[in-house]
Amino acid sequence: MRSVSIAAVVALSLGTCALDAYAKGKTASLNAAPNKSSSTTLAPSAKLIAPKGCPAGMAPIPTETGGFCIDRYEASTVEVLPGGKTKAHPAHLPVTGMKVKAVVHKGVMPQGYISAVEAKAACENAGKRLCMPDEWMRACQGKSPTKYPYGDDEVKGRCNGDGTRQHPVVELFGPSPDAFGDPNKMNDPRINQLPDTVSKTGAHGKCKNSYGVYDMVGNLHEWTADGAGAAQFKGGYYMDTHKNGDGCYYKTTAHGPSYHDYSTGFRCCK
Repeated sequence: MRSVSIAAVVALSLGTCALDAYAKGKTASLNAAPNKSSSTTLAPSAKLIAPKGCPAGMAPIPTETGGFCIDRYEASTVEVLPGGKTKAHPAHLPVTGMKVKAVVHKGVMPQGYISAVEAKAACENAGKRLCMPDEWMRACQGKSPTKYPYGDDEVKGRCNGDGTRQHPVVELFGPSPDAFGDPNKMNDPRINQLPDTVSKTGAHGKCKNSYGVYDMVGNLHEWTADGAGAAQFKGGYYMDTHKNGDGCYYKTTAHGPSYHDYSTGFRCCK
């Protein structure tokens, strides 16, 4: 009986280690030992189905249930005027109280200073929707899932997220931590206009995955929302891609859907 108990404890310990590794984004097996089945064949992989016809500026992401489309670049916005006409909106200004529509272009400044509520509306005004967290993750990791869009090992400088500059909030308001709790200072338009902060979409040409989607790690946090409406932002931003997870695993759930600051951006799905 004693040998059986020891074996059970060892098996439980191995299984717990495997689950811990999986939760951290490792590729550990959930089986503590090789499968001893006598079968010589593997079950067929689930067939991936690509979406039919993604709009311009979006990449098709195949899934077992029909796939979805995702913006190739982080979104910028245009203001929607009465009558339906639009005009450009500066990416360093909040969109509070405005009707805006998401647009996707290479080589432009992506919209920061935006909440999940506002990002959701911007996507819907463009005939799209805010991405769900699992969709965002699937797209970020690429066709053969990896920790970073380009692979499992981080390559410094490939994405805009090394955080080596002085913090822009500290640069503007000094070292007191009070500024980080002040929404007016955290939404100061000057922050993302400072050098070496946010980059234009696609400027880091190697920060892309095998689907041809850019900047999913670094540059700006990207809002997502699940089916119940719970919001989180993912991917990190130009000052941090590690504190809340590495690369594609980065997520922040500490803020409600109405929160926004200089670091919050988005992209849409369909």
